[in-house]
Amino acid sequence: MTGAEQQGVRCRGIRGATTADSNTREDILKATRQLLALMIRQNGIDPNDLASAFFSTTVDLDAEFPALAARQLGWLNVALLCTHELDVPGSLRKCIRVLLHWNTSKAANEVMHVYIKGATALRPDLSRLPPVDWDELESWIDEELKNQAGQRKA
Repeated sequence: MTGAEQQGVRCRGIRGATTADSNTREDILKATRQLLALMIRQNGIDPNDLASAFFSTTVDLDAEFPALAARQLGWLNVALLCTHELDVPGSLRKCIRVLLHWNTSKAANEVMHVYIKGATALRPDLSRLPPVDWDELESWIDEELKNQAGQRKA
């Protein structure tokens, strides 16, 4: 048995999805930051425990890489990858999806997947978050960004 197995640490996948308001750099980054912030908060994630993150967008979102939002949150040592989803007729538009690979002692059934905004239609069964105070979430994100900027200067 490996040390991680003895301690009960496993790599778990956490899924999440959201929609951007438009195909602009600002809207893609804002939507992605909000999604990541909720995934962090709902699961108690320490970014140091993330192995990787896989981002995808629908083909109508190409103004920015959503992974940049993770870098802005300080995920400098996490392997990140972006791609486009298949362009399936009738599928949800302006959608950003993420799959985080997280080293945790939590059981698979304890992981909270996060689907917000228009993406709740993708997985209504996983969209039962408490009400989100978007202004408070933006304040938390701003504070995280300030902390990251301060750490880079130090």
